[in-house]
Amino acid sequence: MRFFNVAGPCIRGEHYMIDPATRLPGVERLVDMSQYFVLHAARQSGKTTCMQDLAKRLNESGRYYALYCSLEGLQGIVDPEKGIPTIVGIIRNTLAEAGTIPHVAEFAEDTNYSNYADVLRMALTQYCKLLDKPLVLLFDEADCLSEATLISFLRQLRNGYNSRGVVPFVRSIALTGMRNLRDFKARVRPESETLGSASPFNIVTEALTLKNFTEDEIRALYQQHTDETGQLFEDDAIALVYEQTQGQPWLVNAIAYDVVARQFDWNYTQPVTADRVATAIQTLILRRDTHIDNLLERLKEERVRRVIEPMITGEQVDTFSNDFYYTRDLGLIRVTPGKPVAPANPIYAEVIVRTLNEPMQDALQNSYPAYQIPRYLKDGRIDMDYLMRDFQQFWRENSSIWVDKFEYREAAPHLILMAFLQRVVNGGGQVVREMALGTGRLDICLVYENHK
Repeated sequence: MRFFNVAGPCIRGEHYMIDPATRLPGVERLVDMSQYFVLHAARQSGKTTCMQDLAKRLNESGRYYALYCSLEGLQGIVDPEKGIPTIVGIIRNTLAEAGTIPHVAEFAEDTNYSNYADVLRMALTQYCKLLDKPLVLLFDEADCLSEATLISFLRQLRNGYNSRGVVPFVRSIALTGMRNLRDFKARVRPESETLGSASPFNIVTEALTLKNFTEDEIRALYQQHTDETGQLFEDDAIALVYEQTQGQPWLVNAIAYDVVARQFDWNYTQPVTADRVATAIQTLILRRDTHIDNLLERLKEERVRRVIEPMITGEQVDTFSNDFYYTRDLGLIRVTPGKPVAPANPIYAEVIVRTLNEPMQDALQNSYPAYQIPRYLKDGRIDMDYLMRDFQQFWRENSSIWVDKFEYREAAPHLILMAFLQRVVNGGGQVVREMALGTGRLDICLVYENHK
């Protein structure tokens, strides 16, 4: 029985999945044209699944030898004297494990690793001479490379690319990661911590990205489960998933997995309703699985703060800056033509705010017991005048203490107010927030017992 995957790449026959070939249209044409390209997308959006599937399709075509190769083990190895031989070793080991390409034992045979500035290019050139079909390399987690190791790696690939009209070299190369090439970490200039451009790998033809699922793709994914088990996802449930996730692949799968595996315990007799989906969404927000925690770690980075903080306050930022592109590529924000730049989806918006004002929430819970939900109730409804007067009093007495404690100091008033209102959520209500760049405001709606 297949299931919704929330950990690692999807595997045909084991997981429900959207056909990877439809998510990267035109990529095989790039290989046919002997192009080098970049694939960047947010964490757990399907990059590895697509690259592994591409390697499989290219090998099955009979026209190429394709190798998927992860560089995750290079994290933190900045010295090329150690980093480049490690890359050569990873390629050799991956070739042996794959077992689909001949002459494995002869790859990097009798290699002089002391010549680390050219050993990768030489090893690939000599290996390509032995093969009867063009070689395609698909490097995953390429943005784990950094500093001098990254520069040497890119330069050797570029040298091989430039010389391949004279001597054999890799037909096509893909560099895959969360970041676009310009944001790969490399102290190439004293004032910069990133490449800032494609140089020294300016042979890249395309920088591809993976789009989120459409509502129709979510419906098709869930229909696979219905076809195999008979369990129906109701239309309202699918619509709510799309609205709250904006098609982010991991979230789409995680919500379905929570309902099917945790709420129903693999009992397929009941349909998946919008209420079940809403419960799963709140569970994900509160549980903060690894996917969300890894993403929220980025909030501590100064480059990300310079984009997310203005979005909370409604200010504007330079949408052509490297900070903006970096935050977008991480999957934290959504750019929609004709609309203000906003959080990537409502679930991320909720966990971003909860993460940033968490200390305030804890303090209100433990140190300010007077500010609890019962005192704001009047005939079963929120007394908003009373609530807001209470907040004014709280602000007068405590703002000078709390503003300095927030890393996002410009957004501290907004975050403190939302932490104060979070008491409503914890009392059975809901806070709906709309944040966007350039709007000049933060919109908040409180819902309690169907009253807004």
